[in-house]
Amino acid sequence: MSSPEVPRATRRPTAQDAANAVRESMQGRVVSKGDTPASKGNVANIVTVARILLAPLFIWMLLADDGQLGLLRYLAAGLFVLAIATDSLDGQLARRRNLVTDVGIILDPIADKVLIGGALVALSILNELPWWITIVILVREFGITIFRFAVLSKIVIPASRGGKLKTVIQAVAISLFLVHLWTFLGDWVLWLSWAAMAAALLLTVVTGIEYLYQSWKQNRSSAVQR
Repeated sequence: MSSPEVPRATRRPTAQDAANAVRESMQGRVVSKGDTPASKGNVANIVTVARILLAPLFIWMLLADDGQLGLLRYLAAGLFVLAIATDSLDGQLARRRNLVTDVGIILDPIADKVLIGGALVALSILNELPWWITIVILVREFGITIFRFAVLSKIVIPASRGGKLKTVIQAVAISLFLVHLWTFLGDWVLWLSWAAMAAALLLTVVTGIEYLYQSWKQNRSSAVQR
């Protein structure tokens, strides 16, 4: 009668294993165009990470100014415009140079949400934007992002033109609120700023509903095919 086999103890990952995994993920193309695997530390992902890192500095500068419209306020506005401009830069680099990675796909929407969400929260803290607007936009943005990651293995909903336009209008509206051009050019700029924010809010809600509807359609189509 043979003795029962003793199960082998599962080897626990060590810090060295983690370091090796990170090192391997960084191998590959960083800048050059090609068909070989791209490094997770490629230039497109570096731009995305830079956008995330700029967000806390921007928020600190905006809150430190405390609504006084001093130098820090305008530096914060310039930093926001610079950071949000990289939103299209990293995507173009990734697509044109074939540097798309799983890390970049995850980090890119997070970077946008952190920057835009941080700006809205800071403006509300300064009593320059009603909290209900900030809450509605944040619930939509983070809610859809979480939902997208939750169903990513089942369905993929490509970014719509409305979604891209929404991001642009959000950036324009926030920039107008940051700079306070109406103090120099007149009240018509204030009306324009609120109109832009209203358009951003409307597009945010509509595109969120559209995304959920497209997801429902794809799920229904998949169920029928089965």
